[in-house]
Amino acid sequence: MTAPLTPPPPPRDQSPHDPWQPPGDPGAAGDSGTSADPGASGAGYPAYPPQEASYGQDGPGMKTELIEGVVVTVAVALGGVLLGVLWWWLAPHVPLVGDVVDKSWVVYLKDSEGEQAVGVDGTFTLLAVAFGVLSALAVFLLRRRGGVPLVAALALGGLLASFLAWRLGMWFGPTKDVLAHAKAVGKGVTFSAPLKLGAKGALLAWPVAALVVHLGLTALFGPRDPEPVYLQEGAVPKDGYGAPMS
Repeated sequence: MTAPLTPPPPPRDQSPHDPWQPPGDPGAAGDSGTSADPGASGAGYPAYPPQEASYGQDGPGMKTELIEGVVVTVAVALGGVLLGVLWWWLAPHVPLVGDVVDKSWVVYLKDSEGEQAVGVDGTFTLLAVAFGVLSALAVFLLRRRGGVPLVAALALGGLLASFLAWRLGMWFGPTKDVLAHAKAVGKGVTFSAPLKLGAKGALLAWPVAALVVHLGLTALFGPRDPEPVYLQEGAVPKDGYGAPMS
């Protein structure tokens, strides 16, 4: 009679490293009553990657970004007061002269070939670009992370500031009633024309300059998102027998 080929059953008291114990068997924890962790990186078990990749600290939240956007919009818009004052102060004056023709007052340019009107628009544009650069730099230094609400607030605030500066400069400048002004100063006396913006496109100089500078600073010096870490440091995935997985 031949002996059976089936091996005898393993002893009841066996160690976790018993050759009869298949890898990954929940009973490998012995009599302690604790189950083996399938994600543990011990001997003979694969080192699984964490469930979620780490991308660094999250942003402050949409609510906080919206509040910051409102603050930036108001602060930048108030800068238009200073722009309006500087425009009124630095812009060249357009000379006008009043005369009486057939007992009627007429007003005409003293220098018909002068470029003072172009200088008025150019002064406003250059000042607006400078203010746009400064506002973008200030916002970037205070809030390097940036964000869509912050960029939108910077553009909207710049547009409101330009409009405020335009209206404020006109209000500070000479009166719009040139006939009354000519009568007040007298016949043949030179006086300044009302301050006005001929090229309305200059109102976009501040927001455009602010957006370009802010996006450039963010691209060059803004914080970078860390690369996602999918494996624990030093951990190598292994198969069920402890061999490195390819």
